[in-house]
Amino acid sequence: MLRRTLLAMLGVAVLGCSASHAQQAPASSASNPLDVVPDKMPFDIAYGAPITLERALGAITTAVNEARKHDWKLNVAVVDSGGNLVAFQRMDGAQLASIQISEHKARTAVMFRRETKAFENAIQLNNFHYVMTLDGMIGSRGGIPLVEGGKLIGAIGCSGGTSSQDEVACAAAAATFKK
Repeated sequence: MLRRTLLAMLGVAVLGCSASHAQQAPASSASNPLDVVPDKMPFDIAYGAPITLERALGAITTAVNEARKHDWKLNVAVVDSGGNLVAFQRMDGAQLASIQISEHKARTAVMFRRETKAFENAIQLNNFHYVMTLDGMIGSRGGIPLVEGGKLIGAIGCSGGTSSQDEVACAAAAATFKK
């Protein structure tokens, strides 16, 4: 359990590092990106009250409408601020394997309080392959937190297209919330 907690804390620190808000460690270790210490806590969004079913269904409708514009067949899941499934829709013809993946993306976005694209970037662009060891993480875009009034009320996850297609549909839905 301690190892898991330490790995999770390390993952949060690395994924949240920003050169513009960071202090460098002593010069001898400055070449190691893990030595960067952010001034502020990254991804520090307070958890809010859980999203209602009505709002979750509205988010799904927006994502599905965006997918239909492009003839994409997606699975769309919305979880509440505790990571529990609130609503789900599988578009006609969407691949079956993506049912669980859409839920996983939404759950990852809410539990780690960031878009799943952050994990994809950590792995693909920054070679931080250790993030693949974090419990509950998925390194594929298409999971976006739903923030309203500065509070994280849930997250949406889409799967079935390419990760960039999944992300576009989720972003359309997330944009309907007043941050």
